[in-house]
Amino acid sequence: MIVIMDKIKHVVNRGVDKRVIFNDSQDYLRFIHDMFEFNDEESVNSTWYKFKKSNNPEISVIRRRNIEKMPRKRLVDILAFCLMPNHYHLLLTPRKENAVPKFMKKLNMGYARYFNTKNTRSGALFEGRYRSVDITEQAHFLYVPFYIHLNPLDLHTPSWRNGLIQNSGEALNFLEDYRWSSFPDYVGKKNFPSVTSRDFLSEFFEGAEKHKKDMLDWLQQREPDGKDSVFLE
Repeated sequence: MIVIMDKIKHVVNRGVDKRVIFNDSQDYLRFIHDMFEFNDEESVNSTWYKFKKSNNPEISVIRRRNIEKMPRKRLVDILAFCLMPNHYHLLLTPRKENAVPKFMKKLNMGYARYFNTKNTRSGALFEGRYRSVDITEQAHFLYVPFYIHLNPLDLHTPSWRNGLIQNSGEALNFLEDYRWSSFPDYVGKKNFPSVTSRDFLSEFFEGAEKHKKDMLDWLQQREPDGKDSVFLE
């Protein structure tokens, strides 16, 4: 995989009125399924996926298709992702012209259709068109994958944004165990490996153990520096 720096995009979308868009594990799993399924140049007919309500939110409603018989022509490479209760972050590179808008339209519309059906609601789910920032400077690129993967600390140690982390080891363990992120796959814990294209960042991180150590060092040394303003929230 060849990644060109000025083609990397940090994409964010949030629930309308900052509403929760992932209520339970079933919702998170569905969105991750959609990231994989809709990352295809061809039209995706998701009617094969029959929505099934369950009283147990831990039950996965994802049915895996036979990838070998139905190969995808990917629109984008998903370098990293993080899903939060009311928003999500993606780090994308397009594989063809206008690929990111096409992928994002399919992703947002597909998930909103699922969510509205599940919750017997209508209307917009997201606050509008997704927002994106082109990562064009080396300094920003060095920071943004860490920033995306650190977002779950808002649920554990909100003060991390002000550089106040009391127990960096505990914070790192929380990030490793947070399923709705690509961070576990980057540090050697198989989570959702088929969703992301990790060769580029893994080489940049110099492997799983080195990346884990760098993340711990970053947590221990973090100080407010104003870089957060570069990225969308």
